[in-house]
Amino acid sequence: MELFRFGPAGSERPGVRHEGREYHLTSLTTDLDGAFFAADGIERVAAALVTGGLAEADTAGQRIGSPIARPAAVVCIGMNYAAHAAESGAAPPEQPVVFLKHPGCVVGPDDEVILPAGSVKTDWEVELAVVMKRTPRYLSDPSEALDYVAGYALSNDLSERAFQLEVSGGQWSKGKCAETFNPLGPVLRPAAELRPDRLRLRSWVNGEPRQDSSTADMIFSVPELIVHLSHHMLLLPGDVISTGTPEGVGLSGRFPYLKAGDVVSMEIDGLGRQEQKVVDYQPAF
Repeated sequence: MELFRFGPAGSERPGVRHEGREYHLTSLTTDLDGAFFAADGIERVAAALVTGGLAEADTAGQRIGSPIARPAAVVCIGMNYAAHAAESGAAPPEQPVVFLKHPGCVVGPDDEVILPAGSVKTDWEVELAVVMKRTPRYLSDPSEALDYVAGYALSNDLSERAFQLEVSGGQWSKGKCAETFNPLGPVLRPAAELRPDRLRLRSWVNGEPRQDSSTADMIFSVPELIVHLSHHMLLLPGDVISTGTPEGVGLSGRFPYLKAGDVVSMEIDGLGRQEQKVVDYQPAF
């Protein structure tokens, strides 16, 4: 089962894909948001698929949006793969490195990525995104952590490295929060259908391979991250945790940073593929 949203930006409708067929979800919910997940929305969709109570949809030729309506928070984990930490010139962290992206960064999986004005070091990052179903509070047992997860999605945690590292003032947000800097999707897979610890992640720029790794190489696993975060912040239903990127980014010095006209592609096993064209910022006047 794959949950998705389709239609023009700001007017997306919820849908589900199951056994090769697509269905509207407007009879069950107005959107795929925190309220939907908290109210056992995924379980209700599964039941409706069994009983045949959903109208079929035809999404051919329509834009695919983020599978999550704008989350309250996008929580990101830095340097969560040892090889990526090494290429960044840092030792593997002893504690999870946590930063936030502005929720307004979230766009559809194939929407254009806008280079920030003055950008010279915009970078790509393929990541596994975790979407919360309910709020974890002060967890201690990682074996219970996945009970709080609604599902998983593919995320591109774009970064402007000069803004992030050279003019940061000591934090990363300046390089992480630009408009369009978090393409998400194309689908959300329910947590029960996917193991987050053995997924292959890959990325390409203009068809040339960049990243190729597995979530098995994470320093801190998804359950460990949820336990850790539950002691430091309030995670709400529908919030997104972006769990870090493997080696193979522009920051490594092995590849050029993104420029207008480039095409970034990425995929994760079981979570589909996304592709964005990079464009220059154009003032509205």
